[in-house]
Amino acid sequence: MTSTAPARPDHQTPSQTRPEEEARAAQLQAANINPRTGLATDYLNHFNEAIMLLEMIPDMPECAEEFLQWQPRSYREHFAASNFRARELAIQAYDSANPQIRTEFDNITGAMSSILVAVSQAMREVHQDKTRTALAQQATGWVKPLAMLAGGIINGRGPEADIDYIMTH
Repeated sequence: MTSTAPARPDHQTPSQTRPEEEARAAQLQAANINPRTGLATDYLNHFNEAIMLLEMIPDMPECAEEFLQWQPRSYREHFAASNFRARELAIQAYDSANPQIRTEFDNITGAMSSILVAVSQAMREVHQDKTRTALAQQATGWVKPLAMLAGGIINGRGPEADIDYIMTH
């Protein structure tokens, strides 16, 4: 004897949500937003600009002045001020992202911002190119790996993503 459980009006069945989820995923993917994480790599451009300037300081000390103009921006602030074609969608996807993923991402990008602000303050206090170069090199060594970690979070890398990849390839 088989029994079919009655449909529960308070829960959607997978067949009801599947097309909506697929459409949403396609919309996010078309906008270069990872559908699984709800995050966009475009935000890392904000940090990559600072990293690039820091890397240029040893060869072109005048880049320190340009680096000093860099200001931290939150994910929402970055997209609100950007020319990213799907900026509202990026903010909406971020707001609805898994809280654990978003917290881990925010912690890493917050650490990057803190390092860059501290290095900027230190560079304002010193004026010797040699000292600024040393600060720039240290900061680059700290921030670049964090940017790579943030990119991994955006792209959904980690134990769950590795298992998903293995199972689908």
